[in-house]
Amino acid sequence: MTRGIVSIYWGDESKLPIERLKASVAKFHPELPHEIIKVEAPTDSASSLNLKASMFDMSPFDETLFLDIDTVVLGNLGFGFEKAKQFSLAVAICESPWAKRYRKIFSGDQVEYNTGVIFFSRSAKPIFDAWKAFSQEVDSENFGVSFDSGEIFRQPANDQGSFALAIEKTGFNPFVLPMNWNFRPLWQKSFCGPIKIWHDYADPPAFFTELSTYYSSPDSIIQYHQG
Repeated sequence: MTRGIVSIYWGDESKLPIERLKASVAKFHPELPHEIIKVEAPTDSASSLNLKASMFDMSPFDETLFLDIDTVVLGNLGFGFEKAKQFSLAVAICESPWAKRYRKIFSGDQVEYNTGVIFFSRSAKPIFDAWKAFSQEVDSENFGVSFDSGEIFRQPANDQGSFALAIEKTGFNPFVLPMNWNFRPLWQKSFCGPIKIWHDYADPPAFFTELSTYYSSPDSIIQYHQG
């Protein structure tokens, strides 16, 4: 069984934190190959995110971790791989947990998952086949309201709507990782325990490295942190 990491990007690589991601992977998992693949973005920039639906086809590995380019690995990720082996798919719920923001797809309490960090095995193929098909078929326009200003914002397209639909239609139950495995500091202002994957273009605070060292000890006690 082969195990590795895949990331994809499009556009100008000089503006992306690719080296930051590569260095963080090498620090905690030097044994894992990391494929960073540049793809051609479609002329319609709104649909660029839908390129992520092809990550299964791009991976040469039996067990894969997909990481967005703006992520930083901050600890050992073996647990995520093991859960993907057991459940086919391991993923965190999105910071916006209700897929209802995709008004033309959902109207109830369906769950939205964040697709920036996905552990998967080859047995997850039916989910990815459905995701790829839905990414080309459904209208994933979505809306939200800013907590701070009350301003309504609109996103013309997003890959997570079609991914949520693929999970819903296939009846698949992924293993749900806690937010520490896909920490989004812009929205998530507190956490307990070690952050495994930071997901933001801003660099993680320096004390996160100290936390990783602290939590590597079997005698460490879980701490609560608030930003």
